[in-house]
Amino acid sequence: MSRKTGHKESLSVCLKRACFLLLGTTIYVTSLGAQSAGEYSISWIGQYPPGENGEKTSFGERMSALVFGQKPQEVIKPFGIVAASPQEFLVLDQGAGTVFECVDGKGEVLKSMRKADREFPSLVGICQIPGGDLLLTDSRMNQVFRISDGGLSRLSDSFSFSQPTGIAYSSRTGEVWVVETVAHRVVVLNRQGELIKTIGERGSEPGTFNFPTFIWIDQQGQVYIVDSMNFRVQAFDHQGNFLFSFGEIGDATGTMARPKGIATDSRGNIYVADALFHVVQIFDREGNYLYNFGGQGQEAGEFWMPAGICIDEQDFIYVADSYNARIQVFQLVKN
Repeated sequence: MSRKTGHKESLSVCLKRACFLLLGTTIYVTSLGAQSAGEYSISWIGQYPPGENGEKTSFGERMSALVFGQKPQEVIKPFGIVAASPQEFLVLDQGAGTVFECVDGKGEVLKSMRKADREFPSLVGICQIPGGDLLLTDSRMNQVFRISDGGLSRLSDSFSFSQPTGIAYSSRTGEVWVVETVAHRVVVLNRQGELIKTIGERGSEPGTFNFPTFIWIDQQGQVYIVDSMNFRVQAFDHQGNFLFSFGEIGDATGTMARPKGIATDSRGNIYVADALFHVVQIFDREGNYLYNFGGQGQEAGEFWMPAGICIDEQDFIYVADSYNARIQVFQLVKN
């Protein structure tokens, strides 16, 4: 695969059984990149919700319960995550049109969302900004919303979004980056929702997009954008200058079919969830393929059309396993 260029110690975690099913499963990964096959492994930590008696319901059954007015189970179609730790994280649920707050294994609809006087037909992106406020995108409403203790408001009353999907906050610049999928660009705003600049247009050249979707900004301010229909990821610096891209369409390891969520770990490796492959692929900081984990299924460590992905400061990996209606949690460990 070509790369296009533009210019702890392992943690020991004791989680409450109410929160996770601790099965001690380890998924060993093989390396096709610079690292040896046995250097790292991905440990399955658990899932939310844990389920009861191993029972599983199909995506259709969960949607039917929602349509016909029955109270849905914990989550319907999780799509995004904001995580502080395995004991405390937020789940954006596209199927239920809300956000769940999960603390010590107990999930409840976020208080501010319970008070919202509107429905959200297509939530896609979620991020948190300093002060604790959440920003949500709804691609059908063409809006970015701010969720706070005071309730719900629009991020901007002066800017009209065009199918906003991915959203991320840059701690380096204090800016909010929003992906506009049908406009084939990214808009950069300040925390008050005022437009600073736009990046990209439709195309396949470096710095252009073809239906981009998800986005991640690391602690250094480097930006990673999933350029979905170009079947690649593009990296930019904190000012929006193109750095490099990686990926191409295909059905082999390292290629992409339906790339969605993206995140980076503490070593700078890049994780991309591919919904059609039902795996998470891992690339190094320069976009070279390393290994993957997952596979289609409903067992621990398997996925059914994964979407969003989040990695916290301790390298716990959270995957929105959308059609299995759960969040799976993993940890990167050195053998």
